[in-house]
Amino acid sequence: MALDITALQNISSGAIKEAAKQAPTNKPDTYIDKSFNDFLGTALDNINTTNSYLSDAENEEIKWALGETENTHDLSIALMKASTALQYTVAIRDKLLDAYKELMQMQV
Repeated sequence: MALDITALQNISSGAIKEAAKQAPTNKPDTYIDKSFNDFLGTALDNINTTNSYLSDAENEEIKWALGETENTHDLSIALMKASTALQYTVAIRDKLLDAYKELMQMQV
């Protein structure tokens, strides 16, 4: 279930906003610039949430394996949240890659 997002994990949404503020521009901030910045920040927040769900699922598995809890309901909920979040993240990544490939194939 490893997802190659290590580069994105090292970037915080605050760092992206700071970089966007410091980037030289010849025009004032436009709606498009702000919406892309917000989109990227939201995407990073979603990746962090997915990682959190995966971590919670691993913690629940460890607790159950060590006998610290007998509640399999919490374990199954944590596993389903992690699975659903990971599937969603992978689906978004695939759609973005498809869009990128399509843009690269366009002739100017």
